[in-house]
Amino acid sequence: MEKIKVAILFGGYSSEYEVSLQSAYAIITNLDKNKYEPIMIGITEDGRWLRYDGEVDQIRTNTWFEDHDNCYSVVLSPDRYANKLIEFKEDGSVQTIIIDVVFPILHGKHGEDGTVQGIANLAGIPIVGCHTLSSALCMDKDKAHQLVSLAGIRTPSSVVLSTKYLSSEVVEGTNHLTYPLFVKPVKAGSSHGISKVYQKEELQAAIDQAFLYDDQVIVEENIEGFEVGCAILGNETLTVGEIDEVELTTEFFDYKEKYTLETSNIHVPARINQELTKKVKETAITIYRTLGCSGLARVDMFVTPEYELVFNEVNTFPGFTEHSRFPTMMKGIGLEFGALVDKLILLGLEK
Repeated sequence: MEKIKVAILFGGYSSEYEVSLQSAYAIITNLDKNKYEPIMIGITEDGRWLRYDGEVDQIRTNTWFEDHDNCYSVVLSPDRYANKLIEFKEDGSVQTIIIDVVFPILHGKHGEDGTVQGIANLAGIPIVGCHTLSSALCMDKDKAHQLVSLAGIRTPSSVVLSTKYLSSEVVEGTNHLTYPLFVKPVKAGSSHGISKVYQKEELQAAIDQAFLYDDQVIVEENIEGFEVGCAILGNETLTVGEIDEVELTTEFFDYKEKYTLETSNIHVPARINQELTKKVKETAITIYRTLGCSGLARVDMFVTPEYELVFNEVNTFPGFTEHSRFPTMMKGIGLEFGALVDKLILLGLEK
């Protein structure tokens, strides 16, 4: 039987470029090569799309784009019934490759926010993961919170600011919030640009830092308690992984801790009772459905000292190495990494 051609997108014009490389390396090396033919497409940090035919290990070490003999400029054809990748050779010739499914192993802006999903949708090519609208909603912390709140789930009290706000207006607009506060870019991932502030004098600097990553900033109340995550897989029929728990010794789960765990621990399963575990899973499914997710997502929530659940965020394509949280939670229910990758591609084709 002819192999399924999978266009694997990695890298990206995003602050999470490096994370994507590690996720892509893990997925490509665990892909069933008897069933799938990977078409590797790297997106450089300045946004160039390049078909890459070299060694997979060069993706992991971020030297793939230096292999000029194995890099060619490419675009997805917008012709809805062509399903083609158009490749431009150095001699001026053009080659086309039929693509069966797009697998965007991209994190953050221009990859997880609906932009790439929109390109695939325009081209009429199935895509792994959430669709355009769902990806955009989940990436926007404010819009996601508003919709989830309408579903009856508590969200942190917050204020959204844009670059037009003056310093005095910032202080006035956040007066009703109780310190400490979290300041975050509205649309960014991996904790880039996030600060925890304890007094008004620190607020403006934190907001300026967050604006380096987005044109909107959300200032929200701190939720006492601890964070849990719920991995969900599926379109109509859903598979829910083990719940995990983030144990922190630092102020919050910042970029360094997320990818080194120097002082933090991830407990799988979470150290919560059966009743609360059930409640977390049911709430996560409600959030997944409310935001129109499909394929996969990791739903993160806080558990307060009173065991109330407070929605934090949804990651539509979370970190995906063999030791990342999502695969680890799925491994907890017996779904190994290779089988998980296979299931994701089939879910993409199903849509």
